[in-house]
Amino acid sequence: MPTYVMLASFTDQGIRNIKDSPKRADAFKNTAKKAGATVKEVFWTLGQYDVVAIVEAPDDVTMTTLGLATGKLGNVRTQTLRAFSAADMKNNPLDLLLSARALPRLALDRSCASHP
Repeated sequence: MPTYVMLASFTDQGIRNIKDSPKRADAFKNTAKKAGATVKEVFWTLGQYDVVAIVEAPDDVTMTTLGLATGKLGNVRTQTLRAFSAADMKNNPLDLLLSARALPRLALDRSCASHP
């Protein structure tokens, strides 16, 4: 199952209710489970991001839905990264990067890069 890294930054609302953050993490895990995803780990961090979650989800659509549902609550802003293991990269890195799911993203990234 694909792995994703979700980076989250607290909003003002999230900071005001920081004591509820562990409960919100449990709710996030339950929401993920209902969507068919598994939250492998949640870390509270120092630095640019306040929370990092490692999630396994069946596909990009499921992960996007989970990210949007989380952001909609107003406690965090998220950024999600698709992660590839060393085994993924050893097997067929070009197949992974040029898969039907990655091509639209690569095309979008290239078109954005060409416009200042």
